[in-house]
Amino acid sequence: MNGKFNGIGNGEFSGVECEFIRRFHRHQPGENQCSSALVKRIKAPVHLVWSLVRRFDQPQKYKPFISRCIVKGNLEIGSLREVDVKSGLPATTSTERLELLDDDEHILSIKIIGGDHRLRNYSSIISLHPEIIDGRPGTLVIESFVVDVPEGNTKDETCYFVQALIKCNLKSLADVSERLAVQDQTEPIDRI
Repeated sequence: MNGKFNGIGNGEFSGVECEFIRRFHRHQPGENQCSSALVKRIKAPVHLVWSLVRRFDQPQKYKPFISRCIVKGNLEIGSLREVDVKSGLPATTSTERLELLDDDEHILSIKIIGGDHRLRNYSSIISLHPEIIDGRPGTLVIESFVVDVPEGNTKDETCYFVQALIKCNLKSLADVSERLAVQDQTEPIDRI
C-alpha cells in the first residue's frame, strides 16, 4: 500500500475503516502510480446500496458521468463493459473489465483496459460494510484505486482528480440509495 492512503480531508481513517482497507483494498502502487481510498457513510441498508453497486452492467444508475453502458455476454468475472462518458469530462469512452464481484462480502473490483482518457492502469475496489447510523441500518462504503500518473502531472494532481470523481460518484450513490431507503420505510433497529 506504500504506507497510508491519501483520503479526503485529513487522510485519517477510524480503526474500523483502516481494518477494512487492510483486508479488502490491497493495491500495490508502482513507482509512477498513485493510490488512495475514500470513505462514505450512507443512510441505507447494505442490501439496498449493494443492489446498485453490483450492477456492473448499469453503473449509470448512480454514476452521474456515465450516459450509457453496454456489456457483452454474461455478467461474470472477466466481463467487459463499454462506457460512454457524458460531455464535459476529458473522455468520451472507457472499456472496463470486471475483476471481482463478491455478493457475500459486498466487494466489486474493476480495471480500466481502454478508452480515450488519461486513466492508464486504473484499478478500483469498492467494498460495503453494514453499520448502524442514527439507529437505522446503514452502510459504510470504501472505494480505493490505483492509477498511473500521466506525463506532465504530479501524483497529488492525479490523486486529487480521481478522488474528485469518486467523491461525486459516492455522493450520488448515497443520494440514490437514501431516496430508495426512504421509499422502503425501513424501521429503526430498536423498534423491530
